[in-house]
Amino acid sequence: MWEFEQLARRKGFVRIAGVDEAGRGPLAGPVVSAAVILPFPFQVTGITDSKKLTPRKREMLYGQIYAHADAIGIGIVDAGEIDRTDILKSALLSMKLAVDNLSPLPDIVLIDGIFTIAAALPQKAIPKGDSLSTSIAAASIVAKVTRDRLMERYHDDYPEFGFAVHKGYPTPFHKQAIRNHGCSPIHRKTFKGVKEHLNLSYPTPSGVQTSDGRRRALV
Repeated sequence: MWEFEQLARRKGFVRIAGVDEAGRGPLAGPVVSAAVILPFPFQVTGITDSKKLTPRKREMLYGQIYAHADAIGIGIVDAGEIDRTDILKSALLSMKLAVDNLSPLPDIVLIDGIFTIAAALPQKAIPKGDSLSTSIAAASIVAKVTRDRLMERYHDDYPEFGFAVHKGYPTPFHKQAIRNHGCSPIHRKTFKGVKEHLNLSYPTPSGVQTSDGRRRALV
């Protein structure tokens, strides 16, 4: 899990950021990315692709990553922007925002997937990077926990949709709730499963930011 970081260090890079996103597949809510610069060496065990971890394990590792990371940046792109562009462009934008919000900025960026971002920094896209790089895996955990916490807050505004349980993903309950109630302001109105039910509207939620790329953590 340190192979890519070690290779970068041998090339002279010191501040190595891993970047990953959470939330490309849901029908509602933002896409959230995290960029994480870990110290080297970093001794916390159990860090891997966030999808392979239980919620409890993710929360525990999230706390340890925040306690020890040299820098963490968050990028959040809301459902409105996803509808205006598309989910890939929005995911890449959220990654760029996450990197931009790192302080200090990294020397090189390791990105999960096959695409790089619009940043004037050395970059390497790594397919399945969240299973191959500790830095990217740490970013995947931070992004996932941050997004889950956002969706739990949205549950307070729209309890009929059950966001606290499925986090906006297209579960049978969620799809039935959309059929019953229409869509909320945080639903992705261009997504199949939502666009067919644009018959109801809801007030804008209060007290929840959906595109604040500068927020470090949601606590």
